[in-house]
Amino acid sequence: MFTLSCSGGWVPGTYAEKIRAAAALGYKAIEPLGWAGQDLEAARAASDETGCWISGIIVQSADKAVSDLMKWTHGIVWEDALEAFVQGMKETVAAAQAIGCTTIVVTTGNERGDVSREVQHANIVAALKAALPVLKGTGLQIVLEPLNVLVNHRGYYLTSTEEGARIVKEVGSPQVRLLYDVYHQQITEGNLIDTIHKYIDVIGHFHTGDVPGRKEPGTGEINYRNIFKAIAETGYKGYVVFECGLTEPVEIVTKKMFGMLPE
Repeated sequence: MFTLSCSGGWVPGTYAEKIRAAAALGYKAIEPLGWAGQDLEAARAASDETGCWISGIIVQSADKAVSDLMKWTHGIVWEDALEAFVQGMKETVAAAQAIGCTTIVVTTGNERGDVSREVQHANIVAALKAALPVLKGTGLQIVLEPLNVLVNHRGYYLTSTEEGARIVKEVGSPQVRLLYDVYHQQITEGNLIDTIHKYIDVIGHFHTGDVPGRKEPGTGEINYRNIFKAIAETGYKGYVVFECGLTEPVEIVTKKMFGMLPE
């Protein structure tokens, strides 16, 4: 059975404070994503104390020049971002190991207008391959995230599950997988359950949120009881993360979320 992870935005505070708050709500994991500037030692102590872990963090760097090359407006669709991406991965791997996190979220950056999509696709594959030596022996995984461009991330390069899966397969490592965000893919392509079953072999992480509004499951058009059942049926045992907002107090929402899980 998969493990539910609390949205990092659902509770306030530092990493350590978020971890303790999520644990008090009954979660075994929380996903605040951005790790730069956090007290990682305190976060690890909170996880060791509570048994609640950080389910995923994003690639970041303490070096502004490196960070600038990984922004939405640039990213790994560009050839000159490859070295910066590897540097960011080194720093993020160290952070992940410090806090006991096993998943690093990667985005592509926005689509370029000066070269073909084939060139940009190849640049993404090259960057992910270049990061493999950094991952070797760590047990960590990179998860590449497609996003929607109709509502939230206009201009973003990677939108489809199909292309994301092709990239993962071209990289050819079990440590590089796909992040399937149910919210984004409902907007982009729909056909959620069939797509999850079709691509589960390359999916390493799930994000959730309802459509429209990107609030908690049960507030929109997606039947999350069936989605959770479909994920469970695949045998997936990773994290399913609430990457969305709230319409009610977190205590009430949490009780509803656990009530949606298959028996």
